[in-house]
Amino acid sequence: MLKVGVFGAGRWGKIHIEQWKQIPGIELIGFYDPDDNTALFAARQFNVKRFNDINELVDLVDIADVVAATPAHFGIAKKCLLSQKHVFIEKPLALSLDEAAELVNLVKEANVKCQVGHAERYNPALLALGNRPLQPMFIEAHRLAQFSPHGTDTSVITDLMVHDIDIVMHMVKSPVKRISASGVAVISETADIANARIEFDNGCVANLTSSRVSLTQMQKMRLFQRDAYIGINFLDKKTEVISLREPGTEKGVKNFPLEMPNGDKKIISVDMPGVTMDNAVRLELQEFSDAVLNDKPVRVTVYDGYQAMDVADQILKKMSLHNEMHNV
Repeated sequence: MLKVGVFGAGRWGKIHIEQWKQIPGIELIGFYDPDDNTALFAARQFNVKRFNDINELVDLVDIADVVAATPAHFGIAKKCLLSQKHVFIEKPLALSLDEAAELVNLVKEANVKCQVGHAERYNPALLALGNRPLQPMFIEAHRLAQFSPHGTDTSVITDLMVHDIDIVMHMVKSPVKRISASGVAVISETADIANARIEFDNGCVANLTSSRVSLTQMQKMRLFQRDAYIGINFLDKKTEVISLREPGTEKGVKNFPLEMPNGDKKIISVDMPGVTMDNAVRLELQEFSDAVLNDKPVRVTVYDGYQAMDVADQILKKMSLHNEMHNV
């Protein structure tokens, strides 16, 4: 039985505590949070022991789940890694790129499992694609949210767009060639709406738009690749694949005959992959514990977390430069 400790009992910490309690083969030892009010509420709500000494909890666990506020990620994760504990870290990996880079090295030195909590990788709409070959050459993503005071201490890039950055980097698997970006602070002191264009060495282009001042919510990604269009609706948990196929190879829920300009016969096939509804946070925690128990690779590596932060940081710098140029 794996022993787990949760470090941080705030908004996300409570969600993680609740999910760990439902995963078979897990003994939730307790949690650490220096805030007395937060800790008292969590201890009563979930009937879980609170530890006042962080080192005591580190010593007792196999897995450390770091869901404290982002500024505390590095210190807690470093302490756990130096004790050779397996670590799950909620995104973002750290507060700065230098901290993130050091954590990447510490994970290698400790030779333990480490996963970053980019939960959208476990969204049922994305998982529905299974092992389908993905070679997108153009990606368009819109992640729009209604305004909420929560999270406005950081840019919409690190608040929302980072989800799509991680997914795009995972799909494209090619070095970034060029980034351009622009953004506007509408309500808060940091950018509330932004657009970024990421160009890759392999020719793929990703156009990402994120907003937290929208009247309606939207979380969609569209992939265009040779002979196929793939639409992923992260919010409504729906996926569609429209592909150009040879007659006799059609599949899916709808098929339409098409005559090409050269006279060839083709089929436009519309497929709606089955979506299995599940809790993304529980899935990522369960899969991570399975990776620890059975020595399997993790889905979102510590380097993935660093890479998403690196691209987000480049976007922020390009956005700042763009705004300076237009304010001259």
